[in-house]
Amino acid sequence: MQSPVRRVVILGAAGRDFHDFNTVFRDKPDCRVVAFTATQIPGIDGRRYPASLAGSLYPDGIPIVAEDELEGLIRRENVDLCVFSYSDVAHTQVMHLASRAVAADGASRAAIKAASSSLSARWPTYRTLPSRPITTWVGVTRR
Repeated sequence: MQSPVRRVVILGAAGRDFHDFNTVFRDKPDCRVVAFTATQIPGIDGRRYPASLAGSLYPDGIPIVAEDELEGLIRRENVDLCVFSYSDVAHTQVMHLASRAVAADGASRAAIKAASSSLSARWPTYRTLPSRPITTWVGVTRR
């Protein structure tokens, strides 16, 4: 029996969200990223993450929508999982977004751990951290 495809929205700011998509979701046939949200870069909503970068599972690319539309997006696209992919926001903003996701239709929330999205390197590398602490969501199962 084939497992159901999880419908995913990645919340971000046109940086870490795209990286998380490419390293975690791009080639996973059991997940379908239905949209990215945008909030920090003016004018990016209404565009698409290009098909040439998104891979063969996304021949039309992936829409980028305003984060203000999160609740409608979750309902319209029957989203199962909202992935938080910011690296520089306060805990209160994370919890506010989590509350909006749950209130919209009970979508689960998650954050990608660094080990899951890290790239390998042939040379020693150093990790830089944001000036504010990184916050994460605890995922819960949607019923």
